[in-house]
Amino acid sequence: NDFTLFGRIFKVYAQADAPYRADPASIRKLELRGASGKMIPLGSLASVEETFGPQTVTRFNLYPSVKILGQPEGGFSSGEAMTIMEDMAAQKLPESMGYNWSELSFQEKMATGSTGLIFLFSIILVYLVLSAQYESWTIPISVVLSVPTALLGAYLAISWRGMENNVYTQIGIVLLIGLSTKSAILIVEFAKVLREEGKSVLEAAMEATKLRFRAVMMTALSFILGVIPLLIASGAGSESQKVIGTAVFGGMIAATFLSLAVVPMLYYVVQTLVERVGGRKLD
Repeated sequence: NDFTLFGRIFKVYAQADAPYRADPASIRKLELRGASGKMIPLGSLASVEETFGPQTVTRFNLYPSVKILGQPEGGFSSGEAMTIMEDMAAQKLPESMGYNWSELSFQEKMATGSTGLIFLFSIILVYLVLSAQYESWTIPISVVLSVPTALLGAYLAISWRGMENNVYTQIGIVLLIGLSTKSAILIVEFAKVLREEGKSVLEAAMEATKLRFRAVMMTALSFILGVIPLLIASGAGSESQKVIGTAVFGGMIAATFLSLAVVPMLYYVVQTLVERVGGRKLD
C-alpha cells in the first residue's frame, strides 16, 4: 500500500521477521483468522510446492502474456509470416487464450490495405504534375503507363535474390514510380515537340527515341550505379539497404531498357487515339 507523510509517498510492505522468512516452508506457519475468529495456520489450508517459472510475469492489456519474437524465412514477406501465425493460433490455441500484435507488427497490420492506396496516389500525383507541365490530359498517359515495366524489374530482382516483399521493398517501389517516369518524360517531351513541328506520330515517336537515347542512358546509368553500394551493404541495417537497393536497381534497369521500346509505342497508340477521337487529321 502507499501512504503520504510530510508531502512524500511511502510504500508499505508486510513481511515476517527475518528468522521466520528465511525458509520457504515457513509460509505454512503464517496464520490467518478463520470464520470463528481463531487463528489458523496457512499450512492446514494450502500446500507449498517448488516449481519452475518465469522470473517476471508480463501483462498485455491487463492479461498475463508471453512475447514471441521472430522473423520470416528468406523469400517470404513479413505479411505472409503473420498470416501463417494467425492461422496456427486459430487452430492450436484454446478458447481461453488469444493473441495480439505489437510494435512494428502492429503498425504493419494497421497499414495493411493502405499500400495500394499509396501507390495509386503516387501515380495520380505524377500524372497531375505532368498534365500541368504539358498542359494536356492525354500526353502524360503514355508516361504513366510505363511504370509497370519498373515494377516488373523490381519484383524480378527481389525474387532472384531471395528477398521478401516487405516495407522496404514498397519504399523502393514508391521511388521507382517517380524515377521510371523520368526516362519516359525525356522521350515523350521531345516527341511532343516534333509532333508540333509537323512530323507524323510514328516519326515523332521513333525520332525522339533515337535523339534522346543518350540522355536516357546517362540519366538512368548514373542512378543505377549510385545504388550499387546499397546492393553490397554490410553491417548494421544492411538488410534494409539491400532490399531497397535491389528493388531500385532491378526496377531502373528494366524501366531503362524496356522504356526505349514501350514508351514510343505507348505514345504512338495514345496520341493516335486522341487525334482520331478529337477529329484531327493524321499524317
